[in-house]
Parts: sequence; C-alpha cells; structure tokens
Amino acid sequence: MASPTSTNPAHAHFESFLQAQQCQDVLSSFQGLCEALGLEPGGGLPQYHKIKAQLNYWSAKSLWAKLDKRASQPVYKQGQACTSTKCLVVGAGPCGLRAAVELALLGARVVLVEKRSKFSRHNVLHLWPFTIHDLRALGAKKFYGRFCTGTLDHISIRQLQLLLLKVALLLGVEIHWRVAFTGLQPPPRKGSGWRAQLQPSPPVQLANYEFDVLISAAGGKFVPEGFTVREMRGKLAIGITANFVNGRTVEETQVPEISGVAKIYNQSFFQSLLKTTGIDLENIVYYKDDTHYFVMTAKKQCLLRLGVLRQDWPETDRLLDSANVVPEALQRFARAAADFATHGKLGKLEFAQDARGQPDVSAFDFTSMMRAESSARVQEKHGARLLLGLVGDCLVEPFWPLGTGVARGFLAAFDAAWMVKRWAEGAGPLEVLAERESLYQLLSQTSPENMHRNVAQYALDPATRYPNLNLRAVTPNQVRDLYDVVAKEPVRRKIDETDSGKPATGAQEELLRWCQEQTTGYPGVHVTDLSSSWADGLALCALVPRLQPSLLEPSELQGVGALEATARALKMAEHELGITPVLSAQAVVAGSDPLGLIAYLSHFHSAFKSASHSPDPASQTSPGTSSAILFLGKLQRTLQRTRSKENREDTGGKRARLEAETETPSTEEQPVPEFGVPQVTPSQPQEADSGDLCALCGGHLYVLERLCADGHFFHRSCFRCHICEATLWPAGYGRHPGDGHYYCLQHLPQPGHKEDGSDKGPETPVTTVEELPLPGENCMPPNPSTPTAPQEGASPVPVPSQPTRRLIRLSSPERQRLSSLNLSPDPEMEPPPKPPRSCSALARHALEGSFMGWGIPSQRPQDLVVIEKEEEGLSSSEEEEEEEDVALDSDMEQALLILAKNSPTTNKYPTWHRTLLRRAKEEEMKRFCKAQSIQRRLNEIEAALRELEAEGVKLELAMRRQSSSPEQQKKLWLEQLLQLVQKKNSLVAEEAELMITVQELNLEEKQGQLDRELRGYINREETLKTAADRQAEAQVLQKLVDVVNQRDALIRFQEERRLSELALGTGAQG
Repeated sequence: MASPTSTNPAHAHFESFLQAQQCQDVLSSFQGLCEALGLEPGGGLPQYHKIKAQLNYWSAKSLWAKLDKRASQPVYKQGQACTSTKCLVVGAGPCGLRAAVELALLGARVVLVEKRSKFSRHNVLHLWPFTIHDLRALGAKKFYGRFCTGTLDHISIRQLQLLLLKVALLLGVEIHWRVAFTGLQPPPRKGSGWRAQLQPSPPVQLANYEFDVLISAAGGKFVPEGFTVREMRGKLAIGITANFVNGRTVEETQVPEISGVAKIYNQSFFQSLLKTTGIDLENIVYYKDDTHYFVMTAKKQCLLRLGVLRQDWPETDRLLDSANVVPEALQRFARAAADFATHGKLGKLEFAQDARGQPDVSAFDFTSMMRAESSARVQEKHGARLLLGLVGDCLVEPFWPLGTGVARGFLAAFDAAWMVKRWAEGAGPLEVLAERESLYQLLSQTSPENMHRNVAQYALDPATRYPNLNLRAVTPNQVRDLYDVVAKEPVRRKIDETDSGKPATGAQEELLRWCQEQTTGYPGVHVTDLSSSWADGLALCALVPRLQPSLLEPSELQGVGALEATARALKMAEHELGITPVLSAQAVVAGSDPLGLIAYLSHFHSAFKSASHSPDPASQTSPGTSSAILFLGKLQRTLQRTRSKENREDTGGKRARLEAETETPSTEEQPVPEFGVPQVTPSQPQEADSGDLCALCGGHLYVLERLCADGHFFHRSCFRCHICEATLWPAGYGRHPGDGHYYCLQHLPQPGHKEDGSDKGPETPVTTVEELPLPGENCMPPNPSTPTAPQEGASPVPVPSQPTRRLIRLSSPERQRLSSLNLSPDPEMEPPPKPPRSCSALARHALEGSFMGWGIPSQRPQDLVVIEKEEEGLSSSEEEEEEEDVALDSDMEQALLILAKNSPTTNKYPTWHRTLLRRAKEEEMKRFCKAQSIQRRLNEIEAALRELEAEGVKLELAMRRQSSSPEQQKKLWLEQLLQLVQKKNSLVAEEAELMITVQELNLEEKQGQLDRELRGYINREETLKTAADRQAEAQVLQKLVDVVNQRDALIRFQEERRLSELALGTGAQG
C-alpha cells in the first residue's frame, strides 16, 4: 500500500482531482492522472477498471469500494447490459451528468457535449433522502467532505455538478466542452447512422460520431424537435435569488438556516418584514452552503415601489428584462430581506460573483412552467432507429419552492437509463415507449412520502423505487404517434379538436326535463320552461328538498310572496347545500336574466347527479355539493357574527371576560341580508340588485364573471383586499363596517381604529383566521416572548350541533399538564421517552392525553436508544465526515433547554440535539412545500378562471347580440356556456378544498406559537411571577384552548366528509 507521503505523480494527480473545486482544475488533474497511468480519457467502463488496477493508492480504495458496490448490482450485468449502444448526452447539468453515469455503468459508450466551459451556479438544491443516499453511494463524501452535514439536506448546483463530473470521468464518459448541440443530422443513406449538428466546428471524431440514443438534458429552453411542450400558467410570480459570500466564521456558522417560511400560514413574519423594510414577499428560504443562498418570491407592486423595476409592463419578459431592472436597487432589496430574515446575524453581506463577475443576484419569472407532453420518441430513417429521451428541466420545469427539481430529475435520469437498457435488450420501439410513458405518468406524483421507504434498495429497476408500479398503464397503441418513420419530411399529426370541443347536444332540453321531473308533485309548481315558470319562487323551493329533505316544506311557504320565497330558496341553497347564487331574487322573479337562471339551475343538476349515487342522499354533508364550499361559507358567516358581536361590545364599552365559554359556535344561521335586498354602503357605487352589476366597480357582470359574497355580486378581479390587493378567498376576508371596504384577514382594521389606507402603519393589525381583532387592542409586532391579549368571542370555526358544553376552568396542575412536553421520565424508567420528532410538533405533543389526542403517540423508552445508535452508526459509517456547528433559533433553543432541564440524560444521549433539530427542519420543510404547492395551485385556478370568464363573456355577447342567428347556433352557444359554467364550478370547488388545507396550516402554526409562549410562562418560578404575568398566562391558555377547539371542529368536518366519501364509494361498488 502506498503511504500518505507517496511521491508517485499519479497519486498527486489523484489528490488534486479529489480536491479540485473548479471545472478546469478537475479536467486538468484528471488528464494528468490519465497521462501518468498511460491511459486515454473517455474510454468507457474499461477505463475505470484500468485506473483502479494501476492506482494502488490508499486514498482511492474507499472510493473504489463504493463504485464497485454500485457497479455490481445485477441490473448492470457487470457492465455488459448495453455494450453495443452508443449514446449522446446533451448538457452537463446535474441531471445530464447523472444520466451519463448510469449509461456508463450499463456499459454503453457515452459522449457528453456542454456549451459552457465552467460551473458557476451557486444556487442551492434541496435533496430528498434517496438523492442523499444515491450521491453518498457514488462517493460524494470523498469529493465534498461537507456533504449534508448541516441541519438541512442540500447542496449547491456547482458542487453537485463537480462531484458528478468526477464520477463520470472516472467511469469513462467522453466530455466535450464549449460545444453546442443545434439539431439532428439524419442518416443520408442506408447503412449510415444519426449524427449531431454541433457549433462551433467540433473535432472530426465528434462530428462523425454516430449514435442510436440521444438524451437531452439541456434545460427548459431547449427541447429537441418533435416534442410537444405544454405550458402551465399561474398568476405573475417573480422570484429573486441572492448568493452572499460565506466566510465560514463562527458567527456565520451559528446563524440557523430557514427551511421555508410562507405567507399563506405565517402572515405575522411577512407583516413585520413589510413594516420594517417595506418589502412585500410571499415566501423566503435560506440555505447555508458554499454561499449564503436566499430565494424568495416578491410582489410586483413592491418591486415597482422600491425602484427595483423601472416601469410596469404587461409582458413578463419585458417587465424583467435587464433594461427594466435596476441592479443597485435589486441588490439593496435582496440584502435587506436577507438581513431581516437572519436578524442581522450574518454581518455585512457581500455578494458572491456570478459567471460574469457580477454580484450574484437575479430576478426571474416562474409564472409559467413548461412540461413535455411525452418523455421519449423514436425516429427512423433508412432503417436506422434513434431513441430520444428527455431528462431534467426540458422534461418538466420544477416549481422551485417545492424542492423537487433534482430529486425528480434524478428519477427521470434513472427511468431514461432503464429505457435505454430495454432498448438494448431488443424490446420493440412501441413497447419501450409505452413503458417509458407509464413511468412518466408517475413522475409528477412522486414525493418522499409515497415512494418506497427503503432508499438503500433503490436501483435502476423502477420496481425498486415506485410502489404499485404498472408498466402497462400506457399501451403500445397509445404511443404510435411517438414513433416517426422519416420518409421525406416529418408529417405533423393534425389534432382534431372538433370532436373533443363539441359539447353534448340537447343540454338545455335535458336540464328542462330534469327540472320537470324533480319538481313534479310539489304543490303549485308546473315547470314548462327555464324562465317564466320560476317567477313565483315555488319551483326553486321545490328543488332544494330534492338534495336535502326537510328543507323548505310546502307548509312553510303558505302566504309567502314570490320575492320572499325566491330569496329563501337562494339562501337555503347556499347555506345548507353549498350552491352559491349567480343572480338575485329580483332577477328570478322578473325573469330579466334567463342565462343566469339557466346557469344556476345547471349547478343544481350537477349536484343532484353526484348525490344520486350516494347510498344516503339525506346525509348531513350534502354529498352532491362541495362540502368544502359549504363549510367555508358557514365559517365566513360565523366570522361575520363574531366581528359584529365585537363591534357591539366595543360601542357599548363592554369587554368579554377571560372565563368566557370555550365552546365553538353553533352552525345555526342568524338572519343575513337577503339576496333581493342588499344593504347600501357608502363604498358601493351601485347596488347589485339584479346581479348584473358589480357592487364595487359598478361595471356590467356577465354570468361567468359573477362572484357572490355577503349577498352582493362582484367581479373576481374587483373582490380583492383594499390594502394589499390580494385575492380574497372564502373564509379569508372581512368587511369593515365603517368604510365598507373588503380586506384580507391580515389587513382587516380593528374596531375603533381609524383606517388611513396605509399598509405600513402600526395601527394595521396582524389578524389570522384563528385570532380575530379585539376592540382597543394595541397592535404590536409578533413576538413569541410578548404576551398577547386573549381571543374574545366565539371560536370562528363552525361545527356540527352538539350538546351544550360546560364552562372549562383549569386548575394549576391541569394547566401544567396542558403545556408540558411530557418528557420527564418516571422514577423507575430510564431512559426517558422519545422526544417529539420536530419542534413544530411540540404543541401537539403538549396536548397528548388532554383533549382530542393531538399529541404524538407515546414512544417506548428503548426507542431513544435506537435513535442514538442509528445516528452514531451514520456518523461512523461515513469517512472523514465533518460536522458543522449548528446554532438554534430562539424557539428551538428554548425547547432543548426544557429537555435538558427535565431530563438528566442529555449527556448520555448527545445526538438528541442533532436529531431533534434535523427532524424539526424536516417538518418545517414539509409544511413549507405543502403550503407552496397549495399557493401555486390556487394561482393556477385563478388564471384558469380568468380564461373561462373571458370565453364566457364572448359567448354571452354573441348570444345577446346575434338575435337573428339560427336557433341551432343559439343552442350550441348555450350548451358551450353551460360547459364553461360546469368547469368554473369544478374549479371553485377545488379552490375551497385547498382553503380547508390552508386553515389546517394556519391552526398548526398558531397552536405551536401559543404552546411555546405558554411554556415560557409556566417554566418561570411561581414566586417570580407578577400579577400581569399570571393574567397573560391565563390569556394565552385561553387562546390555546380555543385553537384546540377549532382544530377539533376541522378534524370532525374532515372525518364526516371522509366517511361520506367512503359510503359513496361503497355504494358505487355495490
């Protein structure tokens, strides 16, 4: 064995190769290594075996062991699986290099071309567990000793490219730099093969290289000809990335990373950021790697206000063009946001340099993301077949807040290599394509939670990675259009949209016939058309009990006028069935809006068709309608009643007592303004009496544009927060009785406060769904250590009616039990119970055994020993692992101090610190990804609704203006309009479902904050507490109980819905 002080030139070159941190240094040191060993680079897998045989160096043995273990997997057949296959890989990004490594392990000849000459991207990528294990198996720790040693699992793009480049070079991949792929050169005659068109003039050997597999990993802006790309659009989304120099000082090391903070569930942080710096963000992430990396989503109006953007342009490309961005202002913006997020603990922030030597900060657009319709194709000419595959961003552009880019990119690289293996085995082109497309369908659904848990078993075979795999989900017949036999010129298939876009005929007649069937037998109702037959309101009243019996019995309507009967039906349908109106009671009675009435009745029809399959049509959850819409509607009305109560108390000088009952409000509805008689407010220029005028702007409302709230109709584009102009979602807004404006709950003014329209003043409260504004409260920035006033009034989450609950009064021991972590061991038990998996879960753990079972199930004492051994095993198994000193933020530090205080075994189990912190960050990351996924989908729904509204306006205008058009044409237009109405209802229902999940996130965040605050009070010595401290402790306890009740209501709602869906599925199977 060579000694560490060996003077062998090959050993020195190998050490330089391992330690090289620049692309050119890697290439030159590897070239020197090959020359010292008498080898030529790019010789395929045999080259690796020659290097290993000749380089008998102690420092290389651990690396050879890892690579040999990978190469020995049966799927590679000892490097003989694809020996006759020639591959061209385009792009040396992480996914391209990872695909090249797999192809080389299969024994294929692999040539990779890259147009750049160096790796300069400092941006940091989040890693899933399987990617960490995969990279470690390739020797990542040998090339980069600091790999995944912090509290978050990530790596910079540059470091990831460097280590994959080193592995690819060792495995014999032939790499050409400063060579751009521009297209394919078909074989000119029989017997020749496919070549690449490259620029600038490539070497002769490369120009003549004939290959039968092309893997494109050149990024989202380059997709080979023949592939169809679909655009997924959302609202305007502007991302900002910034990389600051990491000096690796002690102070920098102690600054905690931010796995992700999202405004959708932590509004207080972003409100403080706005007030302090004027910066308005949607989210922010901070990773500590080679650089201090920050990425955030900024609001356009904020960038304009702060001078980052010179001018507002409707075109996104023009808006973010370098000529419209002020570099100095962008740098100030990013530095201020980073400084605020880290509490100024990073000191003077100096920007790292990008590839051009400029400060590494940029603004980018991720409003739309591209996704290829297919992942592979086959082209054939003169008998020569070419298999084309996509990986990386040119296959699916990732949504960066989800952290899925490199993980799904690696999965696509494995799937592409598996496809090449099947191709080399002689499987038919259509069979290979069908299998690849079956795998592609799974890609967008993958997450760490729904893949195989044993990441150590992951291999090239898809069955080792995907549970419930079906490689025949796509049949060969479905992928025939992906197999092109080039004759003269590629013939594009014309997509026949006539059949798919043509609606089913007779929709209006079917709706009328259904209405007649459902209203038959109801006293005084005889439906003959979709206009005048509904003027007396009785026909509408007859439809309601068809979905939920016992509502609007005929006896209740005796002596009731047409307007009142119609208003009752509209109200009952919304409050009890979740069917929101699209026209007013007056319009129904007068017959002035026939299109609106038809659209409204179609909603009943759709709801009834869904409910007709339920085994229990009288179920309380109204299975035929969106239970989420129904729930959010009740929640919104409960919020309104609570605020009205507070307003009355504020006017009368009354304040609720701390001992107020903690029960959640009943869902019994209080009188609200009827749709036929909207209340006039100073802020409303027009009344929405007929539903065809917007209550805010006074403009005309077409059927597809109508949004109903509080008995009025609006444009969706008008129904926004008066301050921040954010879209107002169900149960997420309030109307100020003084000025009549609508606000999101974050900016809803408190009673008694004068609103000046500013979003920066201290009088703007930070309000969430869980905490309503209180009269006369001082509004202070959120601080976990600052006691806050108790929540007054009833809890704003409605629940099914229950027996009256008694007043809850907790004794001191009971309070201690509520907030305790339950980590102190019994005298006879050692070691103590396993700590919670994350600090975000401490609130749930605190409530274990107290109320509704929110805590984590009790762990066996020996579990802690298992965790300790696992952590120690991981540390000992990795060679030369450097552990980064990790600092705690204040909340986590407090939790760990409590652990140390309550348990004498901290020294006995030193990895508690790292285990608790890592799991806390993992939980935070999961919640952040979930929130961002919801936010993205909400934005996509909003964009889709805008498109539907535009189509609906065109159709409605055509129907109103073309009165002389043939009846057949009018019928076609009406049926198309009804289709649009159904699509809109479906999107609105999905939007409501997402908002339910937002409520969950909000309540989780609130409960965690309150629990930490309560523990801060309880851990003080009783003798040191002042009267104010005790009062504040009681107030926080009351808030915590309220939040528990709200979560209880939400869980019960979801359980009822789950049981209803389960019964529905059982009935359908029967």
